[in-house]
Amino acid sequence: MGASSEKTGVFEAGDLSKVRCPDCSGTGELRIDSENINENFEVEKQTVITGCPRCNGTGFIPAG
Repeated sequence: MGASSEKTGVFEAGDLSKVRCPDCSGTGELRIDSENINENFEVEKQTVITGCPRCNGTGFIPAG
């Protein structure tokens, strides 16, 4: 059985020439810091992590 590229650390050399997504800096995720005030007037801070809509979570945009 062949090992998956995820476990072996193998990557595609063609990925090095791709254009990284400027919105997520090539990570494929967006991090949004948020502050809310709860019913006790305390500030609650949280970070929302979501997939990047521009590159669909790949971290790269099509060359064009």
